[in-house]
Amino acid sequence: MFIQLESRRRPPPTWATLLLVGICVAMFLWIATEPASGRTRLLMVWGTVPATLLDTSAPWAIQLAELRFARLVTALFIHADWIHLTTNLLFLIIFGVPTERALGAARFLVLFVIGGALANLIGALTLATTNSPIIGSSGAVSSVVGAYLALYPRARLGLVLPLGFFLEFVRVPASLLIGFWAVLQILFTYVGPAFGAVAWWTHIAGFLLGIVFALMWRPGIARRARR
Repeated sequence: MFIQLESRRRPPPTWATLLLVGICVAMFLWIATEPASGRTRLLMVWGTVPATLLDTSAPWAIQLAELRFARLVTALFIHADWIHLTTNLLFLIIFGVPTERALGAARFLVLFVIGGALANLIGALTLATTNSPIIGSSGAVSSVVGAYLALYPRARLGLVLPLGFFLEFVRVPASLLIGFWAVLQILFTYVGPAFGAVAWWTHIAGFLLGIVFALMWRPGIARRARR
């Protein structure tokens, strides 16, 4: 369990983070109610399928009608299983709340949606012939983690470690935990047992995009903090 160690004046409510968590959970529960064949169909319809997305043989009118590029966004909100969902949401909450406080809700939503969509696009380009969908908010969460690191490079987080029958509370540099997160991303490059597309570059791209977005917005954040 992690605890954010930052005590400042009363922060504004982080409704954008909660909204994203709620949408992901609602989408997961909706898909879970479908039979196995229905779940597979929905993952294919709403996920980013590289071979379909990058198929330039179809006329643009058909591509627009099929909302192919919209699936770069819809894929962010669907997950293959509970482990996939809870891992992404855990890191979204840990790093999303302080990042949203720094950026504001509007910038944070842009970071999540645009950063995640671009990360999915880059992931699709590296898997151009794959017919399995890239799904989940890993690329968007990677953007949030990258932005957090850029905004709080010296931050420390509280980590509760189980030591026998006791719990030990220790302070750990956020950069160390982000390194641990990167290892987890490698483990979760498979989006479910039946969908084995490796999305490693989606995570890397999202992380780097998050850093770029945060650095680009830093002057605006500083002006906002002085108000």
